Amino acid sequence: MLQPPHSSLQVAAVPVQRAAARERDQDAPWHTEAVCRRDEAGLFFAPSKEPTAARLSREEAAKRVCARCPVMVECREHALLQPEPYGVWGGLTAAERRVVLARRRRRDMELKKTAGQSRIAAAG
Repeated sequence: MLQPPHSSLQVAAVPVQRAAARERDQDAPWHTEAVCRRDEAGLFFAPSKEPTAARLSREEAAKRVCARCPVMVECREHALLQPEPYGVWGGLTAAERRVVLARRRRRDMELKKTAGQSRIAAAG
């Protein structure tokens, strides 16, 4: 299983990453390039009983780190595919990732439904 970039490893993010991803050594795991490997790991995960204002502030700071990371897209997809239940990954909080996953599931169901209707119409 792929090791997370956080803590002893860590998190990531930036829109200009696609070109950098193509230039990166394809044999090296994506998280070796993660900016968060050099930052405070505590920024990406909530301490127990963290007050809401402190959590929001910490998450925004983590997202700023993600915003300058060359592997944000890979990090985000890793967190969505696992799915990672905690922390900021690829510029998204756990709650934001749940929303993305729910939207993907709805989209996939709609696509399957549309494809099924197309097959029925073509057969008729």
